[in-house]
Amino acid sequence: MDRAILNPAIRPHRAGPLPRLARVVGLALLVGALGACSGDVVRSLASDAGYGPRVVAAPDFVTDTRSKAQPDFMPVGVDAPKRPVRAKSVTGQKALEAELEGARGRNEARGRAAASAGRGAAAAIKPAPAAPQ
Repeated sequence: MDRAILNPAIRPHRAGPLPRLARVVGLALLVGALGACSGDVVRSLASDAGYGPRVVAAPDFVTDTRSKAQPDFMPVGVDAPKRPVRAKSVTGQKALEAELEGARGRNEARGRAAASAGRGAAAAIKPAPAAPQ
């Protein structure tokens, strides 16, 4: 019985070194072609020959409205400077708490007034008569 059938790890022998040489040469050509494409020289030659992207100048209204100064963007990967954190004192915390409690009380009172005004207005509204069929 054939050993390749019994053990799938055993593969039949391929004919000669020529297929292996062809694969190595093909791989070398592919790597060389891809390596050359990443160069700026090839890119500039292709665009000069008309195969690259066309360079389109920005319209006048775009160049006129853009600032000539360097923009103040934060570079990528750089953290913003740390801001100094000042904790509130105990009296400041109590004052803030009292201010927020007062605002909540005022908002609840306004809500109750609006609800009672809505109930009074709803009682005065008569339903629309049914449409004749």
